[in-house]
Amino acid sequence: MRHRPLRHAGRVNLPSELSGFIGRGAELAALGRLLEDSRLVTVTGAGGVGKSRLVLAAARAAAGGAREAAEGAPEAEEAPGARGARAPGRERHRDGVRLAELAGVRDPGLLELTLSEALGLTDHTTRPPRTVLAEHLADRHLLLVLDGFEHLVEETAALVRELLLRCPGLRVLAAGRRPLELEGERVFPLAPPVPAEALELLAARASAADPAFAVTGANRADLVELCARLDGIPLALELAAGRLRTLSPAQVLARLEDPFGLLTGGARGGLPRHRALRTAIGWSHELCTPAERLLWARLSVFAGQFDLDAAEYVCAGPDMPVEGVLDLVGELLAQSLLVREETAAGVRFRMLETVRLYGAGWLESLGDAVRLRRRHRDWYMGLATWCELDWFSPRQYEVAALVEVELPNLRLALECCLDEPDELHLGQYLAGTLWFFWAGCGRLTEGRHWLDRTLDAPGGTATEYESSRLKALWVLGYVAALQGDATASMCALHECRDAAARSGNRVAAAYAVHRLGCLALVSDDMARARELLGEALEQYRAAGELNSNVLMCQVELGMALAFLGDLPGALALCGEVREICEERGELWTKAYALYVLAYAALEAGGTREARRLLTECVEVNHAFNDLVGLVLALELLALVTVAEGDPAEAAVLQGAAEPLWGGVGLQLFGSGYFNAPRLLCRERAGELLGAERYAAYEAEGRELSRESLVVRALRGAASVPRQAGAPGGMPGPRLSRSTAPADQQ
Repeated sequence: MRHRPLRHAGRVNLPSELSGFIGRGAELAALGRLLEDSRLVTVTGAGGVGKSRLVLAAARAAAGGAREAAEGAPEAEEAPGARGARAPGRERHRDGVRLAELAGVRDPGLLELTLSEALGLTDHTTRPPRTVLAEHLADRHLLLVLDGFEHLVEETAALVRELLLRCPGLRVLAAGRRPLELEGERVFPLAPPVPAEALELLAARASAADPAFAVTGANRADLVELCARLDGIPLALELAAGRLRTLSPAQVLARLEDPFGLLTGGARGGLPRHRALRTAIGWSHELCTPAERLLWARLSVFAGQFDLDAAEYVCAGPDMPVEGVLDLVGELLAQSLLVREETAAGVRFRMLETVRLYGAGWLESLGDAVRLRRRHRDWYMGLATWCELDWFSPRQYEVAALVEVELPNLRLALECCLDEPDELHLGQYLAGTLWFFWAGCGRLTEGRHWLDRTLDAPGGTATEYESSRLKALWVLGYVAALQGDATASMCALHECRDAAARSGNRVAAAYAVHRLGCLALVSDDMARARELLGEALEQYRAAGELNSNVLMCQVELGMALAFLGDLPGALALCGEVREICEERGELWTKAYALYVLAYAALEAGGTREARRLLTECVEVNHAFNDLVGLVLALELLALVTVAEGDPAEAAVLQGAAEPLWGGVGLQLFGSGYFNAPRLLCRERAGELLGAERYAAYEAEGRELSRESLVVRALRGAASVPRQAGAPGGMPGPRLSRSTAPADQQ
């Protein structure tokens, strides 16, 4: 079964241009020239003026063209001026072009994590995300695109300044309503398009909405006047185009008179283009039916994308029957007030930020914002609960993709819990319930952020809802252990175990003991790990608990036994886990069981079986973005490769795995047990190749991207050209006991 990764970590992550980029040739060429000469360029302008579209077009040009940027999508027509900006960008941005969308980031503490996400970084350590970013970018030549930063301008400016100072090959292209005001910043004020381009845009969007639409001698004057009345602002024109399906240009012009005074909007003395945009949005609002206006306001509580089920639950009520929400969504789509998008989790809808803000203002004026935010929170609490249950099922990959897409709304739900002291227990429950995403999908740093916040907030120690706090504590202990923070992990897990014992919460006590065993495992105390993990399994069985956590406990016990040399015991435990996982369709825990089985197979000299098991292991871990499992499997696979008689390829794999340890943390796995495959591979391949050739192959591997590394590992040693004179297969290496620390033997 093939699995694709949840987040692409390639060189470019720019979205495809769904509706085509029209006009702006002169601006695009000028922006391209600025990017050649400056390391920080900020495009500024009013909302709806087209900042995002322009910077994305410039970014695509810098990345080498629309086809490469869209990763295989049909190439859009090249805008005038793009060709001149393209060639220099290929060399200057040879390490990629990455987009970070900041409009939906409410918590300043998530700014660095959002940029890490955009760069495809996964870091399991306790290092500050800012340090991780700077180290990653230090020797790279990359263009970072920041869109929608104005609500976090101070934090964004400080971060950009530090990254530019520490990373000489980094260039930043930003889009916002105001500059960052940093030294060396080149500001590119964006005005509305010239009249001819405005008319072209309006006609193109109107034709897309109604194929029968055309600019004629009879309607041209009205269309030109419409463009002028809307100041040529692209968002305003797109909203107007949606109305041209049912109204003539003359009728649209007549309605812009705004007899109710609502549509002139804006403060007295404000910029005309601000008033024109508000006029266009307000006019669209006025033309909506009362039900459409109400849905528009209620949908503003969502962050980013949402699906129909969420919209129906959050927005429906006595004044809006649930069965009518679908039709209302369709009407808002037809009026360009909503955008439909395909995602890994299915069809989603999104409201443009400027349109969302207008709706949010109306929701506040209706006095219904607090109730709707709670409805939103309740929906995503339920979604997280369902996903936790469904994680232990054949839908595990779909669950991971769903949470990935819904993360902005889950963050908003967590913020809602933190905003109300009486509901901190809900935040603790939600942060704990998402354990599978934090630990299983490469989100340890963000998980730690929310767990710490919900547990440390004033009132977070209340015992009225102790079960929620206990869950957050054992998940914090788990996350901290995987980060290598033994002190924080130990404190959280002992607090959880003691409190669970006092209250008689057998399930929480079992989780605490389990994660203490996990901490002993990653700390090289195998005897203690064997004792605690065995005790936890007994407690799980007594409590009737069975899920991915319980099976992982059994795998970890098997791992401890394998490290101590008890291969039959390890095989029995992990073989049983493998069978259960295959019955249930569980993949994530199964991958760790396969690692232990491959370890045992290699010990017994079964390199072919070990490779087969590790290939599946690598594929699953990569799909879930589980860096811990991935790096362990890759290094064991490198050892298999040298045992098969290909030390050159083993050195390449070893070199490619080396950078991954920076994200896992040598503090966590700097042990005789977990380091054994790496050290033994280096020793054997180095002896066969010689120090100089080994270093050359290892350096070649370090240049591979994670995507390329995984493809190469899955392809297998048989398809890789062998070096002349490479030895044949060798007996399986001895990994257990002999490579353990002396005090453990």
